[in-house]
Amino acid sequence: MSTQNLLGERVPMTERDTTKVSRRNRRLALLFGAVAMAAVAAGVHWFVFGRYVEETDNAYVSGNVVPIAARIAGTAREVLVGNTQYVKAGQPLVRLDDTEARIALQEAEGQLIRAVRQARSARFSNAMYRAAVDSRAAELALAEQSLKARSGATVEVVSAEEYARAQEAVKVARANLASARSQLASGLAASGSGRIEDDPAVMQAVQQVELAYVRHARTTLVAPVEGAVALRSVQIGQPVAAGTQLMTVVPVKQLWIEANFKEGQVRNLRIGQPVSAVADLYGSNVVFHGRVGGLSPGTGSAFSMLPPQNAAGNWIKVVQRVPVIISLNPEELAAHPLRVGLSMTVSVDTHQRNGALSSGASAQAGANATPAPDDDMARAQAIARKLIAKNDSLDSHDAGED
Repeated sequence: MSTQNLLGERVPMTERDTTKVSRRNRRLALLFGAVAMAAVAAGVHWFVFGRYVEETDNAYVSGNVVPIAARIAGTAREVLVGNTQYVKAGQPLVRLDDTEARIALQEAEGQLIRAVRQARSARFSNAMYRAAVDSRAAELALAEQSLKARSGATVEVVSAEEYARAQEAVKVARANLASARSQLASGLAASGSGRIEDDPAVMQAVQQVELAYVRHARTTLVAPVEGAVALRSVQIGQPVAAGTQLMTVVPVKQLWIEANFKEGQVRNLRIGQPVSAVADLYGSNVVFHGRVGGLSPGTGSAFSMLPPQNAAGNWIKVVQRVPVIISLNPEELAAHPLRVGLSMTVSVDTHQRNGALSSGASAQAGANATPAPDDDMARAQAIARKLIAKNDSLDSHDAGED
């Protein structure tokens, strides 16, 4: 085979398709342009919005867990609610056996009636003492007048013996008046101002009625707040001691979020900053809105039961977290109920950084449920006033003052 033929032979080269090349270049340019635009957009978004947002998924729903405990010892006679049941404030939850408390209340009421009647008797005695004082004063005036009439008479008209008897009568009248005044003063000192309510025995009896009524009222345990029942442990017939926790009530309409931010994220957090939160329960389709309500004065580890001992030689720095309280919108909470302990993802908009780092009001003020009013003392006082009025209503008629 000749090499000249091989060298002389021209092998045609494959020409490049310029159309495909230009099309590929355009695609690469579009791709790089889209990436560049996305990077620019991400940078602008971070510069305008992203750098002002602090986010954490270390956040949980918190709420008040109100313990329901027996305030007196007794035996559970009725258990009126069960776990997960929703109750209103003031609704009865448990009734204890009230036999002894009811008898003690009746005995206290009887003692009050007895004290009121004794006070009425003392009032009549004081009226009698006043009449005695007036009578003794009149006797003294008469004796003094008689002595005065005899003092200027001659011996022939008034004998010495008669004059001495007149003087003795004045002394006796003065002594009788002093004794009557002492009896009146003693009666007034014992009865006070004269009002039944101010009598010491009546006041003590009223206190015993109030105490007995409160003890009787405490045999019925009521819900102090509106919420759902949890951790019910009491059963019918179970003896309970004072202070024994029988159940809890959780006000599920009054919840907040406790978000644990890293210490580097807290520098820009302020009271009142807007917050967006997403619950794992509902997903990203439901967004809760709220406000920063307060920042903890210490980190979570500082308030733990066993604080870390950093004086050890093998110390390793650990990023600390600061609990932040976030109040939620009540309307959104009512539309999408949450439960205590649920996981949340929280984002805080820190654009507005001129707010306070601490607030004089409670950060959880909006999350505290209103307790049911305790009217036991008011009812006890009303019962005592009714008993006093009933047993003192015929006072004027009995005294003959009508």
